[in-house]
Amino acid sequence: MAKPEVVFIMGPTASGKTDLAMQLYDNQPCELISVDSALVYRGLDIGSAKPTPEELAKYPHHLIDICEPDEPYSASQFRDDALNLIESARAAGRLPVLVGGTMLYYKTLMQGIADLPSADEAIRRDIVTEADVIGWPGLHAELAEFDPDSAARIKPRDSQRIQRAIEVYRLTGKTLTQFHAEQSEDKLPYEVLSVAISPIDRAILRDRIRQRFMAMIEAGVIQEVEHLLNVKGYDPELPAMRSVGYRQVIEYLQGHRDYELMIENVVIATARLAKRQVTWLRSWPDVHWFESGEPQNLTKLVALL
Repeated sequence: MAKPEVVFIMGPTASGKTDLAMQLYDNQPCELISVDSALVYRGLDIGSAKPTPEELAKYPHHLIDICEPDEPYSASQFRDDALNLIESARAAGRLPVLVGGTMLYYKTLMQGIADLPSADEAIRRDIVTEADVIGWPGLHAELAEFDPDSAARIKPRDSQRIQRAIEVYRLTGKTLTQFHAEQSEDKLPYEVLSVAISPIDRAILRDRIRQRFMAMIEAGVIQEVEHLLNVKGYDPELPAMRSVGYRQVIEYLQGHRDYELMIENVVIATARLAKRQVTWLRSWPDVHWFESGEPQNLTKLVALL
């Protein structure tokens, strides 16, 4: 590959991504950009495994603590922010290093995002009424007439996707295929070095997850959640408060789980999240896999650069 212009340090939760990024910061002139949907929120510190204030003072990360838990933050907003930060880092002669595990953010950054119209309830009702008459396979056949590529991807009884494809066409006169083609023209215009760090043995990762959560309890994660709910007054149903770890602690504080079950639920939910992250990464193009905790990881990464 050509000389990398941007570095992605990806991996499942608790795999050691941040440690590797901080080691690289000590070795190379770079800018660290967080790719984590929980770290954007102020106050979600311990339960999100946010770098400590001391670490952030030594290793500054962009896109940490940029909004309140009741403020929405989307993949589209992340893409805009990350593109600006990448460009400013490169203009300053520093290597942009994106580190984190929110794979949707990486995907949106790499591929762009289709600027699809919002849902229209009236059109949706009309489509459902038609489906009651001719069935979803009949509407699928209609879709095939004006958007054969989408019809080839969508099963004849997948009502949700058929409805959306027809709705978009009736709203805009453009097919989903056209929208996706426009999206592909907005791909990330840089040479990317993608690194994934993870233990090979899933049991080791689960042990790391358990150890990390026990350290969070010791550091005061339960008190952190109590403060967010009772002092800050945040709604426990906010997306930020429903993230893995926070959701289970809230259930414990509400009396729905006992202490030991809360711990087990956090470990299970976090392990499931890690499994989904690894699944994403296995389909990621041209990714270099590193073993968590391997002493030579920094040397290998620098060699790739």
